[in-house]
Amino acid sequence: MSKRTSSLSRRGFLAATAALGGTALTTALTGCSSSSSDSAPPGSKTINHWDWYVSQEPWLKREIELFEKQHPKIKIKRTVQVSDKYPDLINLAFHGGRAPDMLMIPPNPKFDDQVGQGWLRDLDPHATAQWRGRFPDGNFFNGVNMVNGKVYSAPFGGAAPWLQLYIHNGLFKQAGITNPDGTVKIPKTWDDVTAAAAAITKKSGGKAYGLGFGNAQNASLPWWVELFVRGAGSPAGYGVDGPDYRVGKWTFGSDRNYADFLGLLLEWKKKGYIYPSSMSMGDEQARAFFERGRFGMIVGGVWNQPTWTEHHFTDYSLTTLPSPTETPKAFFYYPPGGRVWALSQHSDVSDEAWEWFDWLHGPEAGQRWVEAGQGLSVFPEANQNAKITSKPFEAFVDTRKWALPWPVPAIRNPDASKVVVAAVKPDLPDVITGLYTGQLGDMGNALTELEDRRNKALADGVKQAQSEGAKVSLDDWVFKDWDPTKPYQNKPA
Repeated sequence: MSKRTSSLSRRGFLAATAALGGTALTTALTGCSSSSSDSAPPGSKTINHWDWYVSQEPWLKREIELFEKQHPKIKIKRTVQVSDKYPDLINLAFHGGRAPDMLMIPPNPKFDDQVGQGWLRDLDPHATAQWRGRFPDGNFFNGVNMVNGKVYSAPFGGAAPWLQLYIHNGLFKQAGITNPDGTVKIPKTWDDVTAAAAAITKKSGGKAYGLGFGNAQNASLPWWVELFVRGAGSPAGYGVDGPDYRVGKWTFGSDRNYADFLGLLLEWKKKGYIYPSSMSMGDEQARAFFERGRFGMIVGGVWNQPTWTEHHFTDYSLTTLPSPTETPKAFFYYPPGGRVWALSQHSDVSDEAWEWFDWLHGPEAGQRWVEAGQGLSVFPEANQNAKITSKPFEAFVDTRKWALPWPVPAIRNPDASKVVVAAVKPDLPDVITGLYTGQLGDMGNALTELEDRRNKALADGVKQAQSEGAKVSLDDWVFKDWDPTKPYQNKPA
């Protein structure tokens, strides 16, 4: 286990506290709280629950109502935090002794580090072999939801591409982008997307654009790279997912697909196909503008759909992995198993919190998740039994063939989980923004330097782990037997 402290240093902790105002800790940890009941019967226990759900909120509120009805002496006090601030806030909470009883696991620090720092509770007393047996085989692994053979989380959602290209049917039809039978012609290739964007922009007479996004948080524009470059055959994750495991390195500069797509993106901008305010508005506003027909295509996930359904907007289609050719050459990848929720080691109501954890990880809650149009469940029976009435959501379900399991170094060598890969700056979102705004002029150099930063961070992490006794090397990130078009069979050491 790494002995390092959290990625938020003491200086960072104090700076974050100061930045949040005079009553920093109390205010930061309050968030937007809600409870299903203002009064509780004598002897009841309250579970403090944190998440960052927005479009998923109606489903979660319903689950709280159902849970409390069945467990009248357990109350859920839910606090909603801002997603991009969540890692710092959860860190503040644990350092300040105000950690929630149940929490969504933050993306950083690393999962193993959260366990090593004593944040997360070992679930083994409850998560017995019999309990784990209700999940499909191959869903509990070290480095995924276990650490040193102990369970700290559990899989929740089913595998599907986390990004899709959404298409405004009305604008496509107005621009004549249709099949002979009058249905919308779904773009499959980069050229198809370009042609559709050009037609929509031209035919609308300035009232609409072909493409749009909301990159005010510096997050959604990288989704376009993720979606289009994967389709071209580049399987590396741009975020914390991992490098190209065929070579064990990030390849932003050496893989021409990145430069090819970014060149195409800049060409779309130059020709006026992209909604002009895309860099200054947020993703939520962009989704609203798409709904209103301001532009014809947007990249996002299944989380878009519940809000549009609530607004009675259903006139859209979706696809995934547009590629230079008709058939995508790489897919979306996921580790076997998964994790979303965990319990705090410091909870005074751990047994009650387990009841709530157990509730959310049951097939019934999973089926309601699917029926709410939020995504797939880890339980096949929940997906099969769910009554799906939305055609767009049904189309999303059909895309799951483009999601495959991929290599996980920590499954093959548990010591790989002790490697901490530091964040780099500027990272891909910063580089894309710089190229898009013209602040960076040399694309090849910018991508090569990013590749070098990422790979150095991995090498430094391995070196530090070795100095702490971990038996690990850069070779642990190389899987020469991996074919990105086929599911990878991870084998524990």
